[in-house]
Amino acid sequence: MTIWSPNLAGRGGPKYRALTDAIADAVTDGSLAAETKLPPQRDLAYALGLSLGTVTRAYKDAERRGLVVGEVGRGTYVRPRGASGGTETLWASARERDGPIGLVMNLPPAGIAAPVLAETFRDLSRSSDLGALLDHQASGRIEAHLRSAASWLGCLGLDATGEEVVLTNGAQHGILMALMAVAHPGDTLLAEKLTYPPLKQMAHHFGLKLHSLDMDDAGMIPDALEAACRKTKATVLYCMPTLHSPTGITLPEERRRKIAEISCKHGLTIIEDDVFGFLPEARPAPLAAFAPERTLFVTSVSKSLAPGLRIGIVRVPENHREALRNAVQMSCWMPSPITAEITHRWIEDGTADRLNGWLRREMEARYRLARDILGSAAGSPLGLSFHLWIDLPKSWTEEAFRRAAEQRDVKVASGEIFLLKAGAAPQSLRLALGYETSRERLAKGLAVVADLLLSDGARRATIV
Repeated sequence: MTIWSPNLAGRGGPKYRALTDAIADAVTDGSLAAETKLPPQRDLAYALGLSLGTVTRAYKDAERRGLVVGEVGRGTYVRPRGASGGTETLWASARERDGPIGLVMNLPPAGIAAPVLAETFRDLSRSSDLGALLDHQASGRIEAHLRSAASWLGCLGLDATGEEVVLTNGAQHGILMALMAVAHPGDTLLAEKLTYPPLKQMAHHFGLKLHSLDMDDAGMIPDALEAACRKTKATVLYCMPTLHSPTGITLPEERRRKIAEISCKHGLTIIEDDVFGFLPEARPAPLAAFAPERTLFVTSVSKSLAPGLRIGIVRVPENHREALRNAVQMSCWMPSPITAEITHRWIEDGTADRLNGWLRREMEARYRLARDILGSAAGSPLGLSFHLWIDLPKSWTEEAFRRAAEQRDVKVASGEIFLLKAGAAPQSLRLALGYETSRERLAKGLAVVADLLLSDGARRATIV
């Protein structure tokens, strides 16, 4: 009889931890269903070429995380979702498991963080200084939080110290605070032609004028930035160089250097949105590495560890540091110390690397699934991404396609919502690959999209 035997290749850290992570992945993706009996420890040790002690330790670690339960005389089983043990509510997802399939919300899968969080809560409950996390954070532990955040930025090739870092309530809050710190009413804000939709509302509320920058298949065009600087006397540039949303483009290093050079030449302050930067294993250095004195670099752990972990990390040049800190203090006083403490612990003990590694593997599987189902409709490969940008056939308008997909219980994001300025809408859609809780539902939704892409949109539009 074939026993469950995971592939541990590419998993870093101790062997027992690699096996525990493999169990967690299998539980999450459903290949180890609830109440499935795990192989006897000796059999799995033989199959994987590990010592019995290593497998025993992994099983104990999996039980400690709330993944499995061991019963003397019966063996080790995947914990039932409704089993007592204090973690069942943490396993539940707020995302719908039936009803319309969502390809709109660009969130990562919740992943394996829930049992890890339960373990962290247990550790926190034994802490002797837990009360400090319920007080205002002027100094003390906040310094440790900042140092951890700075070390996390190092994974992106960006040197930082705790002194350069400001924490926010997620990246969206970080972008809002960055605009509050560096822009003034009447200033011109430059951004790519297709961009993060909330940026338009932010600019409106701050009284900023928007100017869009043309893009091509490699991203923002440096000559367009140069021309805009000369024409508008703009002061701020917002951009997403890595895994740009909605297009998925990653700006090449040569263009990053050129954009940094133009920004320095014209006195532009750059707000670099890098929320997806932790997904690819290899990516060009951030813009902030080429223009550190001009760039407010914004990222968060919501896209790299767990979507509900609302901690944004902003690396700030010295001349804007006080203004950004004041903006955060005015808007919310401080991010939640408890959430910051969880993030700090996960970065320091290696959990963050483990969670990010799981997310990368899961998104690789979903990305391959999407390309397999959509085929040539997915366009030329741009590399691993949370989302795909799909050009529609001429027979379809984006509004007709969106309505046709909704009639088949699939929700997609039309290209128009990403336009910085009103104009001719791109006949395209963005498909978010991470929101659905299972690959099966994602595959079902993508199959509907593929079927519609092959159908005659003009004929269908007269029917619906």
